[in-house]
Amino acid sequence: MADIMTPALGESVTEATVARWTKKAGDAVRKDEILVELETDKVSLEVAAPADGVLSEILAGEGDTVEPGTVLGKMSEGGAAAAPAKTEAPKAEAKPEPKAEAAPAPAPAKSEAPKPAAPSAQRIAAENSLDLAKVSGSGKDGRVTKGDAIAALESRASAPAPAAAPSAPRELHEREERVRMTRLRQTIARRLKEAQNNAAMLTTFNEVDMSAVMALRTEYKDVFEKRHGVRLGFMSFFVKACIAALKQVPDVNAEIDGQDIIYKNHYDIGVAVGTEKGLVVPVIRDADDMSLAGVEKAIGAMGKKARDGQLALDDLQGGTFTISNGGVYGSLMSTPILNAPQSGILGMHKIQERPMVVKGQVVIRPMMYLALSYDHRVVDGQGAVTFLVKVKDAIEDPQRLLLDL
Repeated sequence: MADIMTPALGESVTEATVARWTKKAGDAVRKDEILVELETDKVSLEVAAPADGVLSEILAGEGDTVEPGTVLGKMSEGGAAAAPAKTEAPKAEAKPEPKAEAAPAPAPAKSEAPKPAAPSAQRIAAENSLDLAKVSGSGKDGRVTKGDAIAALESRASAPAPAAAPSAPRELHEREERVRMTRLRQTIARRLKEAQNNAAMLTTFNEVDMSAVMALRTEYKDVFEKRHGVRLGFMSFFVKACIAALKQVPDVNAEIDGQDIIYKNHYDIGVAVGTEKGLVVPVIRDADDMSLAGVEKAIGAMGKKARDGQLALDDLQGGTFTISNGGVYGSLMSTPILNAPQSGILGMHKIQERPMVVKGQVVIRPMMYLALSYDHRVVDGQGAVTFLVKVKDAIEDPQRLLLDL
């Protein structure tokens, strides 16, 4: 017998919830086949079979809370699923040879069964009545991934809808639905409330003229993509602008630990990403050592991992400052909540043309509101305003980033 164990969950993660078993007791399994999906307050983890055999017993059911090292179930190695015993038919007495008949057509070659879909894809399919057998898999050995399932749903949504059947009377439909929060959503709720309770949080605002960055991007975006294989976006400019401002106002890159203030001399920038399960903040490590292309590639890779549910715990830990772009959803202004224990978070917003006075003339400029929420216990108002002005200056005059001004 082999135990199916809860793996190590990562730094500061002490427990997980059993989200889904992909096999039932008595099912045959292959080595490295996914058996169970665990959900922590940060990411989802898949636990694979340690060997070929049969899943003999499930000890932790769906919804149970488990700790690292907990036995989730047991399996017998090298066995096979129970099947009816095959008995040999008794020999019949010799009979006259029958007339020759046409030989049956040879049976088609047995092809290898495709790998089962990822548990996240199976859950999406179950919740949306999606037939995974009709979905082309892009994963290893043709496995259907979460991204494949989402793409299939989007394709189905864009297809012409069949004629609607007469709707059922309103009283037949449920008016409310109660759904248990996932561990990730519970943790988001708890951490955001803790940030409000524990930090002296304050927000300061400014606005930035995006004309220079937009003109630079328009002029070089094609050659940039051809040279580096990635599109030139706005996020890389803001990451670089924030790093330049953090170097001049180090309080914003610090955190409180008890009665001490820890000043960070490295710049690991968290970039908030919205997913179907909630907001996650993957971290771009040592972003100060990266070029604009390197930052864009790192953001793109982390965003894809987040959408596909492939983020590891290490991808989410250790950030020193966070950037959140509510503008992609159309937000004109907001007050972002700190990502504790960090002392600062920058909120980007929608770019909107507005009349501005420039050298005594009213002109139309693409403007964006910026919001810096900060922990007033660490950062004084002067430092917060200085930080935001430095970001504004760098975006309005991108050459400052090249000259380190």
